[in-house]
Amino acid sequence: MKVHDSIVAVEKAILILIAGFTVYAVGLEMFNVIVARSVKLTDLLLLFIYAEVLGMVAAFYKSQQIPITIPIFIAITALSRLIILQGKETNALNLIYESGAVLLLALAAVILTWNRNRDRKPRQSAEDES
Repeated sequence: MKVHDSIVAVEKAILILIAGFTVYAVGLEMFNVIVARSVKLTDLLLLFIYAEVLGMVAAFYKSQQIPITIPIFIAITALSRLIILQGKETNALNLIYESGAVLLLALAAVILTWNRNRDRKPRQSAEDES
């Protein structure tokens, strides 16, 4: 039991570090936006990724588990940011692969959400249906 408690303590410490580093990164990004006096879509997407990371840490502390859809949303946002950063000079085939990955991740999020909502609804008995 001691090993389990140690692992849980290390996990919580790492999550606190992740939250702290994320807040620090948000501050740096905001500083860079202010210095540049320009906000680009890639900057907003990066801030959205940071917000999702903080949401993931908060979700863990609230329910002691991380909903799988949050990392999927982070991956979708990161891939979208990558597509935007690559610009027009990227290989069209890479763009198709990256867009396909976004589509697959979005479908996975929809399916997982649908299954979770279906499992939460009370099941009707055969008597209720007649």
